[in-house]
Amino acid sequence: MNQELLVKTVKQLVGTNKGLLAMDESIPTCNKRFAELDIPQTELMRRDYRELLIAAKGLGESISGVILCDETINQHTSDHRNFVDIATKLGIIIGIKVDAGTSDLAGFNGEKITEGLDQLRPRLQRYAEQGARFAKWRAVFSVGENQPSAACLQSNAQQLALYAALCQEVGIVPIVEPEVLMNGQHNLAQCDSATERVLHSVFEQLYRQRVFLEGIILKPNMVLPGKTSHDQENDQTIADATVQCLLRSVPASVSGIAFLSGGQTPEKATSHLNTMHLTYKSSLPWKLTFSFSRAIQVPVLAMWKGKPANYAQAQQILIHRVKCNQAALNGEYHSQMELPITS
Repeated sequence: MNQELLVKTVKQLVGTNKGLLAMDESIPTCNKRFAELDIPQTELMRRDYRELLIAAKGLGESISGVILCDETINQHTSDHRNFVDIATKLGIIIGIKVDAGTSDLAGFNGEKITEGLDQLRPRLQRYAEQGARFAKWRAVFSVGENQPSAACLQSNAQQLALYAALCQEVGIVPIVEPEVLMNGQHNLAQCDSATERVLHSVFEQLYRQRVFLEGIILKPNMVLPGKTSHDQENDQTIADATVQCLLRSVPASVSGIAFLSGGQTPEKATSHLNTMHLTYKSSLPWKLTFSFSRAIQVPVLAMWKGKPANYAQAQQILIHRVKCNQAALNGEYHSQMELPITS
């Protein structure tokens, strides 16, 4: 393990007042989003859309790293350029999603286990040779009666820890992504409790697997009430609950935390991140940033709709969205910044 290389990559990703763009949707997920907008679900259209994202002028000013999927890292743009080369020339670090998605956890109705450890070591070696310097593995946890169960916590935490150790073995920074899902009617306190249990389980297994904590990035959910909960909370309450939960659960040796958006609206995800920095930035042991997918891409995709005539305006929305999130890293985001896009 090259600890110096891992620390250098982490600092470049989370220590530069920039965030991460997650554009690593699986083929089925990407096709589902295309279908909702009547966009043809083809490899060519997926390539064109991801080219729109990564080739947007000025992206590197706000984004330090992009997370790709296996399809994209092996593709070339319409003018025959490699996606890795495009990002590298923009000063953007390439990451790669390496999990194979979730399946039902046997014996535990409604809970999931993430797959993808088979042949992960040679896959990571290949991705490193292709230029990837960080990776991502996502585990999901539902909040409900007896959920997340102890079995779900332990099984997924062990998978995350082994993945992280394999990444560090080849000099790749692991993004450790344990996501407590927003789906459901649970309240803020229930999400808080579940998130704390998840994080304690994950870090226990990371310790057991001898993972170098200074060489990882944590990608957690914010502490939020469920989407259908009657008790929705204001930004300050969510910021307080999220930061306090992290302070109880995440070792100070972890250098960076990059939040997922988890189904929040673009504006809410940005506003919550902004409030955390306004309130806590000077007193936190780790850097807080963003690693959003839907909270950046939803308005971009809605503008593009697969039509070349909308390409430039979709890129403008992308740059606006990442700049709003970058402003939130300094506590400088405000709702008036949305007016150029929403008016």
